[in-house]
Amino acid sequence: MQDTSKQYDAVIETCRNLFINKMSDYGSAWRILRLPSLTDQIFIKAQRIRGLQQNDVRKVDEGEQSEFIGIINYCIMALIQLEKGVVEQPDLSTREATILYDEKVATTKQLMQDKNHDYGEAWRDMRVSSLTDLILQKLLRVKQIEDNAGKTIVSEGIDANYQDMINYAIFAMIHLNENN
Repeated sequence: MQDTSKQYDAVIETCRNLFINKMSDYGSAWRILRLPSLTDQIFIKAQRIRGLQQNDVRKVDEGEQSEFIGIINYCIMALIQLEKGVVEQPDLSTREATILYDEKVATTKQLMQDKNHDYGEAWRDMRVSSLTDLILQKLLRVKQIEDNAGKTIVSEGIDANYQDMINYAIFAMIHLNENN
């Protein structure tokens, strides 16, 4: 069996490096984004992936991997926003943002390991297109929860959905890396 933990860490390293480089370029401008705005950014990325998977012609020279990286990083930003709240002006240094990023990744990776134990790594037998569809489903759930002012009756909250999207996107990246 493949070493999921190492593969997970390798994907996160790529995502984390991009996050840090973008923090160097833009600072923490993303801190002004409200959750629905982050959700919509993730939705755009997931819709583009689905389009790439369904369409024969590509007009922009970026593949699925860069979009999955975007989903992962935007979900981590959303988790940070859930914890810290939205601000009017950028307020985090690259170091502070990276510490928060790493905390969210550690919690999300632990969730993945717990679920992998219970589900027996069933995701390894799934198609990338199915993982994309699950991300889109989670996004629709998050939008509904946002429309319900964050309230649920029996369902997981927004944070659990963002964490699942991170893990599905990482699983998709692992599949894509194995197929290259």
